[in-house]
This record gives sequence, C-alpha cells and structure tokens, in this order.
Amino acid sequence: MSEKPEPVNDKNAWWRSAVVYQIYIRSFADGNGDGIGDISGLRARLPYLADLGVDAIWINPWYPSPLHDGGYDVVDYRDINPLYGTLGEADQLVKEAQDNGIKVLIDIVPNHTSNLHRWFQEALASPAGHPTRDRYHFRDGRGMDGSAPPSNWLSVFGGPAWEQTSDGQWYLHLFDVSQPDLNWENFEVRREFESILRFWLDRGVDGFRVDVAHGLFKAPAYPDIAEGGDLSVPRQQLDHPFWDRDEVHEIYRRWRTVLDSYGDRMMVAEAWVHPDRLTLYIRDDEFHQSFNWDFLAAEWDAKEIARVIAESYERACKVEASPTWVLSNHDVMRHSTRYGLPRGTDWHRWPMEGPHDVLDVAAGCRRARAAALITLSLPGSAYLYQGEELGLPEVWDLPESALDDPTWERSGQTIRGRDGCRVPLPWSSEGPSLGFSSAEPWLPQPAAFADLSASSQSVEEESTLSLYRRAIAIRQDWLIADEEIELIDLGPDTLAYRRGTGIACVVNMGSDIQPLPDGEILLTSAPLNGGELPPDTAVWLSLTPSTTNSTD
Repeated sequence: MSEKPEPVNDKNAWWRSAVVYQIYIRSFADGNGDGIGDISGLRARLPYLADLGVDAIWINPWYPSPLHDGGYDVVDYRDINPLYGTLGEADQLVKEAQDNGIKVLIDIVPNHTSNLHRWFQEALASPAGHPTRDRYHFRDGRGMDGSAPPSNWLSVFGGPAWEQTSDGQWYLHLFDVSQPDLNWENFEVRREFESILRFWLDRGVDGFRVDVAHGLFKAPAYPDIAEGGDLSVPRQQLDHPFWDRDEVHEIYRRWRTVLDSYGDRMMVAEAWVHPDRLTLYIRDDEFHQSFNWDFLAAEWDAKEIARVIAESYERACKVEASPTWVLSNHDVMRHSTRYGLPRGTDWHRWPMEGPHDVLDVAAGCRRARAAALITLSLPGSAYLYQGEELGLPEVWDLPESALDDPTWERSGQTIRGRDGCRVPLPWSSEGPSLGFSSAEPWLPQPAAFADLSASSQSVEEESTLSLYRRAIAIRQDWLIADEEIELIDLGPDTLAYRRGTGIACVVNMGSDIQPLPDGEILLTSAPLNGGELPPDTAVWLSLTPSTTNSTD
C-alpha cells in the first residue's frame, strides 16, 4: 500500500494569494446563439480574463441538469449539460485556460442530487427498505397513517423539507423538492464522490468549490427543531441536526488525501457556519480555504469592517491557512446595490419589504469601487463575481414572469430570490443582448447595462473595469509577497491598514472629507480633493512610517 501523501500547504502555493473569478456559466457568454451562456462563449472570452489579470476561474455547475436550481440539481456528475457543450469542449477549456496562466476550479455538489439522477429514480422504483433508498433519506411519516412528515424541518427555499412519495414514505430535501439530500452515512455515496473527484482531477482541473460543505450529515433521529432551515446566516446552534455536524470532517480529510495525491490542487468550502467553527474546515488536512461570509455581510462601517478583517485574519493564521475575501456571488445581492441600501436593511427580502426609493445608487457605486481596493489589498485570496469588475448592479426589478429561482415560488412569492445577480453580462453597448448572445438572453438585461458594457469600459481610463485591471496588476507587483497586515488608527470613520511590503489601504467610510497621511499614491477609487480623501473613497499608497499609529 502506498503511503498517505503529506498535505500540500506550501506558503507559496498559488491559491494562498490568488484572484479567483467566478463564472456563472449560464450568464457569462453565449457562443452558439441560443441565449444561454456556454463553454464556447467562455473560451472566446479567456483573453478578457487574462487581460483582467485573474489567477483562476471557478465555474458554477455545468453538469446535466433540469436547471430547477440553476444547475445545483445534478443528474450526472461526469458529463456536461448539452446546453453548455461537451466533455471534449470542457477539456479544451481547461487546457486553454491553463495555457493563459489561469487555473480552473469547478463546483462539486455533494449534499444532494437532482430527482432525475439515476440513483433517485432507482430509489423511487424500489420498495421501502431497499438498499437503493439508503443512498438518500427516506423515512416513514409520523402519525397513525404516516401522513405527517418525519420532522418539522424547513427547506432553505421555503416550505417543508420533506416530500411524500406515491408509496407513502417521505424523502428529505433541504433545498428544492427536486433536490433530494444524499445520505452520507452510506459508504456507496462516499466512494462515488471520491471517484467523481478523481474523474475531474484526471481531466486536469485544478480544484473544487464544494457546495453546502457544512450540510452533508443529518442527526440519525431527525429531531424537531425550534428554528427553520435558513442558510442565509451562520448557524448559532451547536449540535444542529443538519448543519455543521462533526461527521463532515472525516469526509473532507479523505477528500484532501485524494487531492494531495495529485499535487498542486485545492478545494474551497462554502460553509455557512459560526465564525468560531470555521477554522475546523481549514485545518491542514481538510479544506485549503473557506469563504469568509462575515466580510461579505459587514455593513459599510470602518469599525465593523476593521473588526471583521482582524478576526478573519487571526482565525486563518491560527491554522496556517490563508484568508479569503468575497463581496458578491451568485447567491447574494450584488454589493454595488447592497451598499446603497440604508444600514440594517434585510437585503435578502428587499424590495419585497421596504420602499424602493431608499436605494442610493450613486453611494452604492462609490462604495463598491472603494470596496474593490479593500478586497484586493488584503492578505490571502480575493474571489470576484463575474460583472463586479463592470460595477453591475442588482437587477431587483426583473418582471415576475422572468423569475427562475425556486425561492420565488417556495416562499409563496414573498422573496424574489437570486435572479437579480444572475442576469447575463453586457459585453457591448448594442444588440439584442448587449454582446452576450446573438439572441435574446435567458434573463432580460436592463437598459442601464448598455453603459456598463465591457467594450465601453475598456477604453475609459476611469471606468470600474480599468480600476480592477490596475488594482490586480499592482496587487501582483506589491501585495502578494507577504501575508502580513497591520491595522492603523486614523480615526473612527477611516479604515486603514498596512501590508508587510509597506503598501497601505486607506478608506474614508464617513460623511466628511478626511486628511490623508503622507505617502506616494498608487491608486484611488475616485478622484481626491487635493490632499484629502472624500467620503466613500479608497486609496493605496506607500506610507511614511512616522505618520501612522497601529491599533491595539
């Protein structure tokens, strides 16, 4: 028997300081003219990504799927959805991306499958107690006739988490009814996913983003709970019956062994857990990284963001991992809109709850540009969501007839869901889909997208796209040589910190103009007012050491 490989956690590993660009493939670029993004469209845009300067791309699920949940309802983990292309095209993409110096991460969805997956169809065709049903969570109902669900658990998308089958049993789905949860106590499930990892690693992918990494195991007794199944906030309850159970770590230690046997590969966790529990996922024999949701959820406030940065950095350092920083993704409101809402707004439910006119579009745009300089100057990895480099806003007023997210229907049409951040990208300022496709896009684009297109911003020196390109280039030259950070006290409304290389980021998060410390200016998110920093503006500069004081 071969020896277990040592964990690969080199301080110089590419993932520790990478800029990773998330591709929601359905909405990135359409190459065949059917109004849906695909692999050929992505391949054609690789030069754009190389010019942007990203180190890696993460591709949302591209597997065969009925798309009841945007591809997270997987029918076959070893193939490509025909809407997006073929396995051969996927292989070409991986090679071409790597030839451009871009690593490729793909999404893996281990918590559930589609109800059209071969395994679930076999389970439905089998009687109660058959081994095929043990791959999922099939249980008898409660009550004399079994007509009540086995527990009071709620689906993340709204409604009960149990669905009754034609033979009277119930199956568990923590998400949509079309996404039955897998039973990770079943060793066939464990073997299957290790095989799936090897399938894609053999095809050359550089790693995985693991969906719902904290949700694989369920308490065997399926006890009732007082709270619902909302995934939008970290779990506060220890020993929760279906989130963040200790058994998940055995699985990820085995997965880490698989990845380490391939050398320089990595995996990043989507783990919505209490911050104190996050370090368990990024120990040196489990995940290489986990997304930092505290940073994404933080209000536009200097003290709050400074606290989140300090605590996130400290937690990662405790286990010698690298922190991650992310502002937006395919599951949350785009931060250019989020930052324009009043403090304390529940942006998961806005605009269904609260007036529309509270949105300050201009403030959101200013803060988003400043936030880009925060994200790209922190030690660790920055994860960018497609379109944030264009300053795209949330499309919060999509017509109800266009809404595709299952949250809309399962919430009783009280939560609009995530479609507003998934609208196809504008590549040009003209055409039926602004360069995304030669046809109408699968989700309608607002007229405002025309002024934010990649082609128009490419030639504008002060555009958001140009800001991101310059920031990523400066980051490569000045900000990845170390993992040190030192917070600086420049007043209650100013976020400031210095990296080990001597470069500092200073952000005015107050309402008044703030003085700037002495130093050589490298980049600003907006024009300065002489030697002073306007509100909602960030600057990168090389500070004069004697002019600043570190915080405790």
